[in-house]
Amino acid sequence: MRRLVLAPGVVVGVVAATVTLPLAAIGAAFVSRYVPGKWRILRIVWFLFLYLLVEAAALSMMFSLWIISGFGLKLKSAGFIDAHYWLLAWMCRRVVASAKFTFRLSIVREGEVPRTFGSRPIMVLSRHAGPGDSILLMDALANTFQRRPRIVMKEFLQWDPAIDVILNRLPSAFVPGGSRGRDSVLVAIEEIAGSMERRDAFVIFPEGANYTERRHQRSIEKLVELGRPDLAERAAELSNTLPPRSTGVKTALRAAPDTCDVFFVGHAGLEAFVTPGDIWRGIPTDTHVAAKVWHVPSDSIPPPDDQEAWLFDMWAEIDGWISDRLEDTSEPFDDADAY
Repeated sequence: MRRLVLAPGVVVGVVAATVTLPLAAIGAAFVSRYVPGKWRILRIVWFLFLYLLVEAAALSMMFSLWIISGFGLKLKSAGFIDAHYWLLAWMCRRVVASAKFTFRLSIVREGEVPRTFGSRPIMVLSRHAGPGDSILLMDALANTFQRRPRIVMKEFLQWDPAIDVILNRLPSAFVPGGSRGRDSVLVAIEEIAGSMERRDAFVIFPEGANYTERRHQRSIEKLVELGRPDLAERAAELSNTLPPRSTGVKTALRAAPDTCDVFFVGHAGLEAFVTPGDIWRGIPTDTHVAAKVWHVPSDSIPPPDDQEAWLFDMWAEIDGWISDRLEDTSEPFDDADAY
């Protein structure tokens, strides 16, 4: 159904939307006059059109690559993998550029990120919060640092046709959510981390979900149920993030090449946009997102027995940094620092 109905439907829908765009834009602009927020409806319609336009173009290119590869026979060859990574980088670049323009979104990176790791694979452990932080991170990795992202995602994201097709052709994985997906997640993590090469970047979100107070409280209770009151106490000290899940991270570190560096990523500014209602009320966002990266060279990664405490230590540092930056993200930044 996804491949035979949704993907062609997106392409046909974009053609129809292009034909009717002038009328739709006029209608959206008219309705926007009576809706709170500066051109809120028009901004949403314009961004959705651009997003679907990128989707349709990407699906068309992937269909062409499928034909050129001998109807899929050579899709796993190095040349076609490189072509799909180029296409993934293009998709991220176009969607992020559209979001920055349409919603006045700016991202400010704090400090310098080392660029001396080009000859080795990397693992990126990122904070998870707000809409779109995954694509912002993938865009930075693919376009700013010329890395080849790998990621394990929840299977429902395959309902996005372009994500479904391209990530199923690359070294990434879709897994079931909840407890039924636990074993398959670890298997996927081990396989993807173990096959990394020097240009690859394996992205993990150790929290597993966006922060909410309810999820935070439930994670503390679960740690108590598991007989880990020490970790529950540390989790209770976090005010902006969920406690990191160490099993997946430890599995990835065990499987990854010995030369793999680790990068922790924290960001602040998307916390107010969690539910669809939050996003609706926040448009136009005019949001400044602060970001910081912590680099841990491969020879500084602690042994397996100490990795859980190390992960919680790093998460506590990220959580404290977020607390210090939350107020700043509501104020304008110097455009020279934005990317």
